[in-house]
Amino acid sequence: MLKVIGATYVEGYKIFVRFSNGESGLVDLTDALWGQIFEPLRDVEMFRKFEVSHILHTIQWENDADLAPEYLYDKMIEQTASHERTATHQ
Repeated sequence: MLKVIGATYVEGYKIFVRFSNGESGLVDLTDALWGQIFEPLRDVEMFRKFEVSHILHTIQWENDADLAPEYLYDKMIEQTASHERTATHQ
């Protein structure tokens, strides 16, 4: 079972996340903040007040919003690959 073991706010809607499988990286959640529970997190001050839940094994906000560790991991892999493709085409 994949778990978030650490997370650090970077800027905007970006979080550096460490996973239980030993991998880590930057996750930009700009496009994930839609829907009733996530829209309040568009306020950067509220967004940056997350914590790592040792019960849910992921990041969680004060309003009980959370994202599955697998979602965060997939997003990290997707964004890293996209960034690498962009960098090689410049």
